Amino acid sequence: MAATRAAKQALRKEIKRRVALLSEQEKHRQSLIVCQKLIRHPKYVAAKRIAVFLSMNDEVCTEEIIKNIFKVGKSCFIPRYEHSSNHMDMLKLNSIEDMATLPKTSWNILQPAEDDGSREEALSAGGLDLILMPGLGFDLSGKRLGRGKGFYDTYLERCFQHPKGKPHTIALAYKEQLCQDIPVDDNDVLIDEVLYEDEQ
Repeated sequence: MAATRAAKQALRKEIKRRVALLSEQEKHRQSLIVCQKLIRHPKYVAAKRIAVFLSMNDEVCTEEIIKNIFKVGKSCFIPRYEHSSNHMDMLKLNSIEDMATLPKTSWNILQPAEDDGSREEALSAGGLDLILMPGLGFDLSGKRLGRGKGFYDTYLERCFQHPKGKPHTIALAYKEQLCQDIPVDDNDVLIDEVLYEDEQ
């Protein structure tokens, strides 16, 4: 267990270093390619209820994806992380304009306020069809390296209990975030696929 934790820490450092070397233009270029791949993806096309992360500077930019979700009339859910635990909810975002009104957390992430009880939580209603997964690193067998808090793994466990069952999970990645193999432990939930700029 300790060895896995140490291996993850070392890998987090290495991936952060690789992503930090990318220029803003390169991150933008790769983000657009990943976004185009996603909006053509059969699972995205078929999905009605989609959870998407609001990207940080070292993650594939999700802004164009969120715009597309509203443009084509799907329902958009975004994370609200609880800092004191590893609890996360996926709350409904009503529009692109709604996003601009969200407060910023100490992690510099936009998210609905703790006392904002007016938003639908995805699992309290119709569940989710698709979750777009953030992460620091990914390998092609579905292993994901998060930031170490376990928010998404815990949320996916809750999804498994929902009558609708497990949503499809797609990670969005820069090429520089791909790894040969990621160390995992029993709590790590595998993702279904990773979208990135490949050689096609």
